Amino acid sequence: MCATDRPRVVSIVGPTASGKTGLGIAIARALAERGERAEIVNADAYQMYRGMDIGTAKPSPEELAAVPHHLIDIVDPDDAMSVARFQTLARDCIADLQSRGIRPILVGGSGLYARAAIDDISFPGTDPDVRAQLEHRAETEGPGILFEELRAKDPVAASRMDPRNPRRTIRALEVIAITGRPYSASLPRYRYVIPSVQIGLDLPREELDRRIDLRTARMREDGFVDEVRRLRPRLGATASRALGYQQVIDYLDGLWSENEAFADIAQKTKRLARKQMGWFGRDPRIHWLRAQNPNLVSNAMAVVDHADAGDYDAIDAQADAYTQHHLGDIAA
Repeated sequence: MCATDRPRVVSIVGPTASGKTGLGIAIARALAERGERAEIVNADAYQMYRGMDIGTAKPSPEELAAVPHHLIDIVDPDDAMSVARFQTLARDCIADLQSRGIRPILVGGSGLYARAAIDDISFPGTDPDVRAQLEHRAETEGPGILFEELRAKDPVAASRMDPRNPRRTIRALEVIAITGRPYSASLPRYRYVIPSVQIGLDLPREELDRRIDLRTARMREDGFVDEVRRLRPRLGATASRALGYQQVIDYLDGLWSENEAFADIAQKTKRLARKQMGWFGRDPRIHWLRAQNPNLVSNAMAVVDHADAGDYDAIDAQADAYTQHHLGDIAA
C-alpha cells in the first residue's frame, strides 16, 4: 500500500467513445472480487444534467445498476454547472466515499473537470466592478498598457500570455486585484491534492472514428431528436453547449436536414476527441493503455496496484515541477 492511509482514487480519462464507463465498471467489479468496495464518480460535464441522456451518452440503466454512480442527474438543464461548483461536489463525494471505506473511481472525458476533482487547481471568483473598470481601461488606454501592468505585477503570468489577447490580461489583473496574489499562483499544477492514479484509454484514430460513427447512429436510432425536442424549452445557456443539441435544434428549425445535422455531430465529435487526446496527452502522470487490448482490465488493475504500492510517486513528484501553461484562462 502507498504512503497514504487509504487506496488512491482511480481516474479514468480519454476521448469520447473510448470505453471509459465500461472500464470503470470492470475495475469496480475486479476490486469487488478482492473484497474491496468501489463506486463511480462522474466527471463528465453534461451527464450531470437530468434528461440529457442520449446526447451525452449517459451510462445505461444496466450500467448504472452494475455499480453505484454518483454526480449523474444532479441538476436540471436550465441550471448552470461550472467547474468550480463541480470541484466542491466531487471532492465532497470522494471524501464521503473514502470515509465509508469505498474507493472512488472517477470517470469522464471532460479534462478540466477530471483534474479539478483531484488536482491542485483553484478557481478565483469574479468581481463585476473590477472587471468593468479593467475593460473600460482596455478600451480607453489600449490593451498594451494593461499588459505592461500585468508584466510588472506578475511577470510569470505575463510570460505565458499573448499580449494581443486582452481577455486573458483582464482576467489576470482581475484575479490579482481580488486575491492580492499573483495570477500565476492560481494556475493549475500537476499535483494531486487527493492521492490518485490516472488511467488513459488510447486507440487508433480509425477505430475511434468508427466508434464515434456508431455512437452517433445509435443516438439517432434511440430518439435523440425527441430528447432535444422535449428538453429544448428548458435548456439553459450552459447545458445547450453540449455537443449535438444545437445541431438538432437547427434541424428542428429547418436550417438543415436531419442527415446533415447528424453528419455534423459526428464530424464535431471526432474533432472533440482529437482535442481531448491533446489535452490528456500533456499530463505526464497518465498511464496509457490500449482500449482494444484483450488484457485491458488486468493491465489496468496492475496500474492500480503499482500506484497503491507507491511505485509511481517519483513520476508524480517530477510532474509536479511543471505548471500547465495552456490553462491560464480557465476561470475567465
